[in-house]
Amino acid sequence: MHILFLTQVLPYPLDAGPKVRAYYVLRYLAQHHAITLVSFVRPSDSAEALGHLAQFCAGVYTTSMPRQRWRDAGHLLRSLPSPTPFLIARDEVRAMRTLLAQVIAGQPAFDAIHADQLWMAPYARLAQALGCGPRRPRLTLDQHNAVFMIPQRMGQDAGNPAKRLLLAWEARKLARYEIETCHAFDDVVWVTADDYTAVQRQANSSAGAVRNSGVIPICVDASAAAMRRRAPAPRITFLGGLHYPPNAEGVLWFAKEVFPAVRAACPQAILTVIGKQPPPELAQMGIPAANLEVTGYVADPSPYLQETGAFMVPLRAGGGMRVKILDAWRWGLPIVSTTVGAEGLAARSGDNLLIADDARSFAAATIRLLGDAPEGARLAAAGRQTLAQRYDWRTVYPLWDRMYPV
Repeated sequence: MHILFLTQVLPYPLDAGPKVRAYYVLRYLAQHHAITLVSFVRPSDSAEALGHLAQFCAGVYTTSMPRQRWRDAGHLLRSLPSPTPFLIARDEVRAMRTLLAQVIAGQPAFDAIHADQLWMAPYARLAQALGCGPRRPRLTLDQHNAVFMIPQRMGQDAGNPAKRLLLAWEARKLARYEIETCHAFDDVVWVTADDYTAVQRQANSSAGAVRNSGVIPICVDASAAAMRRRAPAPRITFLGGLHYPPNAEGVLWFAKEVFPAVRAACPQAILTVIGKQPPPELAQMGIPAANLEVTGYVADPSPYLQETGAFMVPLRAGGGMRVKILDAWRWGLPIVSTTVGAEGLAARSGDNLLIADDARSFAAATIRLLGDAPEGARLAAAGRQTLAQRYDWRTVYPLWDRMYPV
């Protein structure tokens, strides 16, 4: 098949969850089909990344994703009275529409159009309209998340009444938009059954059954060797893009509500926060410099991970799967997570990680990992076994053959 594959983030290097999902789906499909990749790019995306993707794609085409606060503010104001959610309106970029028209005009007819994440659904529908000839290309949507749940959960925890109201309004619009979009696609693949159930629950009162072409989890390369670890230091590590609000809010919650109890029990504990755009509030919490490392984006975090005694996933909002847990299992790290952080995964508290949802129990779990290296090693080994059995792309991704027959 000739497949047009649309992504909102360039799927390489593998330094974010959405990139990991798109990359291994691309890798699998490219073994059997001709893939034309069309993607937004950011200033940090490199020629080396494009060259890597070109090794297994028939063509790679990109256009810049503009991200400025003044643009976002304008999109927010325009979206308030509109049925279009802000998160969708923000990604309406004329240059992408132009690029798609050029790609479709210069290519043989596509058999299928693959929208990676909800943000690319409008472009997939546009591409289908532009490319409709004698044979209509089939539309597939890869639903990484039940997107409406992200602002919904953030709103539930928001202290500011205006912010709470705004997030609730965005969540309602996103729920309607997701339902309508799922009805417009021929196939909708879900990353977790929980996400499908959440969207279906929203649809029951208005639009009937939401399309479900199957659940295919995010997968990684489970064959990679575990990280060689030094003797674990009292290092508690968070790794993830802090431009994503649930990540930033989770880290701030841990620093404010959890870390004081951890420091009281383990005065040498080091809170290490790795990821781009860390929240400035972290530096204003009075945590001693000896107990806090905020690195920003790090291309190779292994020196920190090799000394990590507890890998934390303190998320209280979000949807889909947390790839950071798959990565930590692959690296051989012991994990403490909230229920939200571990949802959608074959995670069992006390077996392959620890789960805690309030500040007191999260602190106790973290202290437990810092003080009991054999227990951490046991959890980490069980996590790697779960990864190999459930989340290896080579064994799981033949499920995509249902949408794209070989």
